[in-house]
Amino acid sequence: MSRPEILFPLFASLETLEGVGPKSAQAFEGLGVTRPKDLLFLLPHSGIDRVRKDSVRDVIAPATLTVMVEVGAHFPPRRKGGPYRIMVRDVALEWTLVFFHARGDYLQKLLPTGQRRLISGKIELFDGVAQMVHPDHVLRPEEEADLPGYEPVYPLTAGVTQKIVAKAVQSAVARAPEMPEWIDPALKAREGWPDWRVAVAQVHQPIDAAGLSPTDPARARLAYDELFAHQLTLSLARSSMRKSAGIVTAGTGVLQTRVLESLPFAPTNAQRRTMAEIAADMAAPLRMNRLLQGDVGAGKTLVAFMALLVAVEAGGQGVMMAPTEILARQHHEGLAPLAASAGVRLALLTGRDKGGERATKLADLAAGRLDILVGTHAVFQKDVIFHDLRLAVVDEQHRFGVAQRMELGAKGRAVDVLVMTATPIPRSLALATYGDMDVSVLDEKPAGRKPIKTALIAASRLDEVMAHLSRALAEGRQAYWVCPLVEDSEVLDYASAEARFASLRAALGDVVGLVHGQMPPLEKDAAMARFVSGETRVLVATTVIEVGVNVPNASIMVIERAEIFGLAQLHQLRGRVGRGTAQSTCLLLYQAPLSESGERRLKTIRDTEDGFRIAEEDLAMRGAGDLIGTAQSGLPRFRVADLERQAGLMAIAQSDARALLTIDPGLTSPRGQAARELLWLLDQDRAIRLIAVG
Repeated sequence: MSRPEILFPLFASLETLEGVGPKSAQAFEGLGVTRPKDLLFLLPHSGIDRVRKDSVRDVIAPATLTVMVEVGAHFPPRRKGGPYRIMVRDVALEWTLVFFHARGDYLQKLLPTGQRRLISGKIELFDGVAQMVHPDHVLRPEEEADLPGYEPVYPLTAGVTQKIVAKAVQSAVARAPEMPEWIDPALKAREGWPDWRVAVAQVHQPIDAAGLSPTDPARARLAYDELFAHQLTLSLARSSMRKSAGIVTAGTGVLQTRVLESLPFAPTNAQRRTMAEIAADMAAPLRMNRLLQGDVGAGKTLVAFMALLVAVEAGGQGVMMAPTEILARQHHEGLAPLAASAGVRLALLTGRDKGGERATKLADLAAGRLDILVGTHAVFQKDVIFHDLRLAVVDEQHRFGVAQRMELGAKGRAVDVLVMTATPIPRSLALATYGDMDVSVLDEKPAGRKPIKTALIAASRLDEVMAHLSRALAEGRQAYWVCPLVEDSEVLDYASAEARFASLRAALGDVVGLVHGQMPPLEKDAAMARFVSGETRVLVATTVIEVGVNVPNASIMVIERAEIFGLAQLHQLRGRVGRGTAQSTCLLLYQAPLSESGERRLKTIRDTEDGFRIAEEDLAMRGAGDLIGTAQSGLPRFRVADLERQAGLMAIAQSDARALLTIDPGLTSPRGQAARELLWLLDQDRAIRLIAVG
């Protein structure tokens, strides 16, 4: 499949546009503009009112003034480098234009004495006299129509000016072809959106500030186009995943029943619902590609284990992958009692397994003597061969984009994939990042979890915190003390944790342990193990403990300099306590005075434990790119769409994309053909390859 001819002019070189030479073409790259079509989506961020006035009297300086004047006498500078002045007269007053470093002959041509000119620029009072320094526009009366009443202002980069951008944009807009319509007609009518070509022209000719807002119909339409193209790509990826026939994995329920009967509590309704969704996916003849999203402590591990048991009941094997060795060990420890109650064989495989021990595990795995394998990405090395792998569970995969998910599927066997994340993601971002997956959400906490008391404490009250801590230790409790990353320098960060460790040890004795990112892995594991066993009662740590550490007896979390942590991080850290039966507390130590955003973050954490609410607030405060670290998040970069302000459009775009592909999987209908042109226009080549394959 090749690019439709109708789009050729938009994909030509920039130098084919009016006013763009080799030098400015190169400069445009700084704006991410390499072809005429990129200019269509380089939207103005503000505008200047250029509505005509009769006289300088009609504005209050300083202000932008657009007025017709008669040019009077020229007064060249008296000394080198001085100002060049030109007297002008509007209908009511005489005033001055001022130029610096301009050539006299050029100014004589631009503003000939005795002629009329339309000028526009910033008017200022200087010693009570009105003057305009370097007008932005000087036009002959017959060119008056060339200056819009509201002039768009574009983002700039070194080497391009507003004039160059505006001219190039107009030249690109003139090339925009009439495109067939890909938007559902009912949606377009309901929203009052213009046709594509009209929308492109309108966003570059706003008539007032409202034309710059995300809710402007032309802007909203182009934002929707972008989200729709992105969702089509994800949906095509999803259906190509699903088309690859899966294995029917139907459980008998025997092992699951054993585990449920051995539990001291009943699963929540959310857990039951999610287990059913996953089991139904596994029993279907299509490949499962599901995201299990649950807040800290919502009981994802049990749900994942039940899914693994479905694989074993059906005569197959399951694998659970964690991002780090500590987490893999922890999953293994957490699952061992469940595996024992079900009577299934469970093993751990990490990069540390060597020699004979590793060989034995691999032989057992290949022969089907092991049912469930837990490990790091080491489980995907060439020599790891399963007897009959049915399900892969991937834990905490912010570091695991669409590409890796596809790779996981490409291991030859059509294994079902379940991805778990403990990071609650607002719906709009979940759709942008995981739109190719089906999503299950665990939105209730298991019974018996007590809410965590969270308090904000100024650093000046450190001695009160210490007193509280020693009382709690006397009662047999354990605590985390998290130190901040100072200056992003690991050396300093380590120093801040070291210093706090020394001071706590002096106050509390040798029950204090330390763990930080600079330690060798073995030492780190040993320090964690001492805390888990209760040998150390206070663990001083940098943020290495953020994900997944589980010590039910730890019921106090102290976070130092809490104001410099992000919301998601604070929420994850707090989730390390509140796992046992004791009442837990989280103390947020801050350094006064707090910035406005710091205060807003800390109050949000204090007032709610709902990870989804916290994530929505985080999105509102920081924006999408920061929320999941755009560099590694696989989050697409949108040029027009604004995920914070247009979250609602993303949901519509997803259901529209899925609906279109349901009735027209090959995109062959007229609307489907139009959608293909949209994919070409927005560089969604991956999607186009997927249709070609399909």
